[in-house]
This record gives sequence, C-alpha cells and structure tokens, in this order.
Amino acid sequence: MKGRVLIMAGSDSGGGAGIQADIKAVTAMGGFAATAITALTAQNTEGVHGVLAVDPAFIAQQIEVVLTDIGADALKTGMLHSAEVIGVVTAGIRKHAPGVPLVVDPVMVAKGGHRLLLNEAETALRDVLLPMAALVTPNLPEAEVLAGLPVRVEADMKRAAERIAALGAKAVLMKGGHLDGDRVVDLLFHEGRFDRFEDRRIESRSTHGTGCTLASAIAAGLAQKMSLYDAVARARAYVRKAIETAPGFGRGHGPLNHAVTVRSE
Repeated sequence: MKGRVLIMAGSDSGGGAGIQADIKAVTAMGGFAATAITALTAQNTEGVHGVLAVDPAFIAQQIEVVLTDIGADALKTGMLHSAEVIGVVTAGIRKHAPGVPLVVDPVMVAKGGHRLLLNEAETALRDVLLPMAALVTPNLPEAEVLAGLPVRVEADMKRAAERIAALGAKAVLMKGGHLDGDRVVDLLFHEGRFDRFEDRRIESRSTHGTGCTLASAIAAGLAQKMSLYDAVARARAYVRKAIETAPGFGRGHGPLNHAVTVRSE
C-alpha cells in the first residue's frame, strides 16, 4: 500500500500539526512522506509564538530535488504564508509533477487564532493554487474567505463548495466541525454531486492538527490509487480514532494520537 506523498507545508515545533502531523498521518496510512518545509513555527498547544519564513529559493530547491529523485504519487500543501511561496510551489509542481493529484489544505488561521496567511497570499491561493487542486479541504472560516459568503448552516456549506469549485478545484471537502450541534457533517463535492458524511461530535480539546492530518491522510489514499470517496472515508475514520485516543498532552488544544491505526493493526 505504499504511495509517495510530497508535503509542502510549515513545521510545528509542538508536533501536533503541520509537517510533523503530515508525516505521521501519511506513515499511519502506509504511505511514504517526503517534505518541502515552507516555514518554521515556535508553536505548542496554546498557540503560535513565532514564525520564521524559509527562503523561497530553498523551498523550490527542496521540491526539485525530491521530485526529480524520489518522485510523488500525490502532493499536499499546508501553510504557504506568502504569494511568493505559493508562486514557487506552483512553479515546482508544474515543472516536476504535472498531473500528480494535489490536495490543498488552505491553512489560514491556527487553532489558537494566529493568522498564518498574509492578505496578499489569499489572492494567490485563490487564483493560482486552487485551480491546480484535485481536492481542497477548507474548514468553514476558510471556506467563508474563499467563497466570499457566510457559512452558518449546511445549505451554506453547499453554496460555498460550489463557489470554491468554480474557482477551479476539481473537488471540495467542506469540513463542518465549526457548526453547532452534537453531529458533525462534512460534505464532499465532486463530479457535480455531494457525498455527505455525518458522525456524532467528539467532545475533546485534543483537536490540534486535525485539518493537516485529515488532508495528508487523504493524500496518502490518492497516492495509493484509492478513489476520492474511499480516501476521504478512510481519512475521516482515522482522524476520529486519533481524537478518541488522544494522549491529552498540553494545556491548550492538544495533539491527536497519530499512531492509532498502526497500533490497532
């Protein structure tokens, strides 16, 4: 079940989100993770305390050397904090991995509220990166920014998904965790139709890195030639198990148990 995934995202020193979560998730799915690190963060469960940008030319070099040697069966982006970074990432993909499925996690705001995307980068994300995406995985605040409309109920999720797809993404996974209620609904919009996923809400503060983890687990599925629906279904089940068995570390939004699938096997 191997599958090579190149992840282009920021590092989380706390180990719960970002590149660290991405590597753990892809590994748990039986895939192989390679990385191009776009930024370093001083981060823990309580928030982001500092960000150090990586030189765009070095990001481009990481992408080139990985893709020209190891290659990739799927790609995943996370924190791309500036328009220049988005530019070098998209250029690298076009040159070295055209046609390889790309999962875009449009990381804009950290769980603790710290903004991770510069304003000028939002336009680049919307106009340059999204049209390359096989799947984009916004949470509802991110969907509001990308779609330009408020998302308060499930019907809003559908409208936002259609609008984001109209920007060029082949498929959209709307994550409904920000809506109120004891049920969580996610909507997958692809091939002109919606698939609906619904589960009971898990009451937990150990939700740091859920978006990174989900997107990377989906990318691993695509790298392993799973259908989009099956990749999403497996990734959602994995994230739910990882929340339910979370270790409870930290004083804030704690990390998941990324090894849950490996241990259960």
